[in-house]
Amino acid sequence: MADKTWLQTADWKSEKHVPVIEAPDKVKAGELVRVEVSVGKEVPHPNKTEHHIKWIDLFFWPDGAKFPMEVGYISFDTHGESAEGPNTGPLYSEPLTMFAFRTTVSGTLMATSYCNIHGLWKSDKRLEVE
Repeated sequence: MADKTWLQTADWKSEKHVPVIEAPDKVKAGELVRVEVSVGKEVPHPNKTEHHIKWIDLFFWPDGAKFPMEVGYISFDTHGESAEGPNTGPLYSEPLTMFAFRTTVSGTLMATSYCNIHGLWKSDKRLEVE
């Protein structure tokens, strides 16, 4: 089996597939943390039947923990499909979502997104708890 990079990363300001994590840098212990994750913030991603973002998943990896914890997952299920054919339907999901949680420890937020053509993409952001 050839060595392949299956989890891709890049700067979201120049790559349309990278999930963008918008969250505070610091929060107080137990405070509600709101995290918005989107794909295509600076460079729009196509949203067509044949090329779209299928889902976004958010994890939190607490400092010192062996494994990350899944915060939430959302799928984007409509991309212009209809009985009349591709891109003829009236509804197109947008790859944008919000998650909320509370934590008492610092850690790393990690978002993954899946493009039906270009595979799996990842980004991360540090979250400090005071």
